[in-house]
Amino acid sequence: MTVDVREPLQGEVRVVTTADGTSIHTVSAGEGPVVVLAHGFAISSDEWNVIASDLVERGYRVVAFDQRGHGRTTIGSDGVGSKQMAGDYTAVLEAYDVTDGVLVMHSMGGFVGIRFLVENPDVVAQRLRGAMLVATFAGDVNRDNAQNKMQIPLIRSGILPKLVASDLVGKPFARTLMGDSRTDAMVESFLTMFRAQKLGALVPILEAMVQENRYPDLARISLPCTILVGSKDKTTPPFHTDDLHAGIAGSRLVRVPGAGHTVNWEAADAIVAEIEALGPRG
Repeated sequence: MTVDVREPLQGEVRVVTTADGTSIHTVSAGEGPVVVLAHGFAISSDEWNVIASDLVERGYRVVAFDQRGHGRTTIGSDGVGSKQMAGDYTAVLEAYDVTDGVLVMHSMGGFVGIRFLVENPDVVAQRLRGAMLVATFAGDVNRDNAQNKMQIPLIRSGILPKLVASDLVGKPFARTLMGDSRTDAMVESFLTMFRAQKLGALVPILEAMVQENRYPDLARISLPCTILVGSKDKTTPPFHTDDLHAGIAGSRLVRVPGAGHTVNWEAADAIVAEIEALGPRG
């Protein structure tokens, strides 16, 4: 079954409440080996609509969640930051009693997830058999990146959200995130999610992505890990991927020709194939 990229993620909704009062919106579907999906900055779990549908058809159980301050997930008393959001990963894994699962993380989801993997070895050993880092980084996101250096201050200042409210700016902005196989439907879906976020509340995690650097900690990640990125991704250029691959012992590196940062739609088949390679088939 082909899913339109504009369709919301389908499944059973459940709210997971953390110790600081954050209400994490989660969606689950299917039966079989568990794949947990963590989305990127300023969008929501709906980015996984195509991949989740494919995995369910192949006999997997998927669990996706809106990150803290994104989508329908609230911000608890501890606020927004990589530490708090990494703690939310533990909360979701424990709430669903995941064992032998695969954790798939895109963009900001990978940045937060790396902190989770590094700082929670006992949870990782108990809950996961593998991890997948999709178009992501371990911090220091402005390094040699003119696009990020320009866009992040515009988000921080509140200017970019106002600009992208217009299709005249919004559509070209969305296209900068996409590669050769972008479609109008992808642009529309991204903008629907991006425009729905309260970006001012998310500035702390933007600042963390710039200021924090976990590349020296990557050697502490010991579970099987696949790193996947599009060859035309301007948000996470190749040196981030190279550094992740060099730092995580035994990791597998996959480059998707022509794909941009929205590789979750542009190369959904490639991501699903790599998920299957990490874990037991459904």
